[in-house]
Amino acid sequence: MAKYLLLKHYRGAPAPANDVPMGEWTPEEVTAHLRYMDDFAARLQENGEFVDAQALAQEGTWVRFDGEGKPPVTDGPFAETKDLIAGWMAIDVDSYDRALELAAELSAAPGAGGTPIHEWLELRPFLSEAPTVTE
Repeated sequence: MAKYLLLKHYRGAPAPANDVPMGEWTPEEVTAHLRYMDDFAARLQENGEFVDAQALAQEGTWVRFDGEGKPPVTDGPFAETKDLIAGWMAIDVDSYDRALELAAELSAAPGAGGTPIHEWLELRPFLSEAPTVTE
């Protein structure tokens, strides 16, 4: 089994076929989209391929340790994950081909007008072992 992360993006990926921002959808369209996502995850839970999924709020802050005292906090000037990543789903599948199949299916979640979004999803494998460092 191999774990993969399916990343949904607010921006930064090629435009989906149904490119109406979610903020412009009707409440019924949002509900249909979320139901599709929930049903997809439930099916993967039943067959043991689901690990976890979360939608992310657009709010976010960059933080780093900068010595003693308060950590510096910023809202820019660079692109932040809150601007890019809308949510994610982790899956545990038998093959890369199965991960591609599931990513393609998830891409077909309905959007505005009830038609599939056909959004681009970023598929990233989990690091299976620590990289070897040689000097």
